[in-house]
Amino acid sequence: MTGHSSSMKTSKFMSKFLFYFGNIVIGLIFVSPLIWMISASLKPEAKIFANMNSLATFFPTDASLDNYQEVFSRLDMPQVLGNTLLYIALILVLDLLLNSFCGYALAKFQFKGKNLITSLVVALMVLPMEAIMLPLYIEISQLGWLDSMPALVVPFVAKCFSIYMFRQFFMDIPDDLLEAASIDGCGPIMTFFRVVMPLSKTVYATVFILDFVAHWNDFMWPFLVMTGTENRTIQLAVQSFFGTQPVHYSAIMASLVVSAIPMILMFVFMQKYYVEGIASTGIKG
Repeated sequence: MTGHSSSMKTSKFMSKFLFYFGNIVIGLIFVSPLIWMISASLKPEAKIFANMNSLATFFPTDASLDNYQEVFSRLDMPQVLGNTLLYIALILVLDLLLNSFCGYALAKFQFKGKNLITSLVVALMVLPMEAIMLPLYIEISQLGWLDSMPALVVPFVAKCFSIYMFRQFFMDIPDDLLEAASIDGCGPIMTFFRVVMPLSKTVYATVFILDFVAHWNDFMWPFLVMTGTENRTIQLAVQSFFGTQPVHYSAIMASLVVSAIPMILMFVFMQKYYVEGIASTGIKG
């Protein structure tokens, strides 16, 4: 019995060891480009692509912050970051408010055409941005919004995916809670703000993260509608390093690290809500 128990303990230990070791290896493979980018941003230009066939490429020698100084000297980084954060903040506020209203109506209200609208929302989720980019650009141009904040914000206020996520989450909220709020004298809007929203932190956090990442990384649409430099976003600012000859990859890597910091911090502090939100809305990856 003692030998059998010892064998079982050894087997469990090896299973856990292989599980965690495998996860660590896979994790390192996924984050290796980020680690290399940070390492390259600290290297002189001549040493960026040195030792690419060995692990030494991940460990910078003669590390310095000169590349970051070049980035901040060539770009008005506070203005660029401010522009990006402003337009994303406007999108997030409007998206979280309006799309949650729509999701709440589709989840809890009964009205004519509800099933048709829900089916349309689901169908439009598969429509890629590239399919409507040209007519959307023409419309924005006709409105005279080019090179302005409305061109970045207005087209992305309503999102079918956000509506669907809110609807899926709100459907799981017990109707008894809403009825109790109605008995206490709360109307539909008051019920939404006092009962529904406090119970829905995870789905709001999930939509917040997905929206932030999508628009922070967005390059094509800002590239089309932003014709000047005053309102350009972080991705357009990073792209400007590729248009200047000679191309300094050290400065490019430093600018990419700066642009990646907000996303890294957000995932570090909000990954719990993201996982919970995805699980609670019933969306399978």
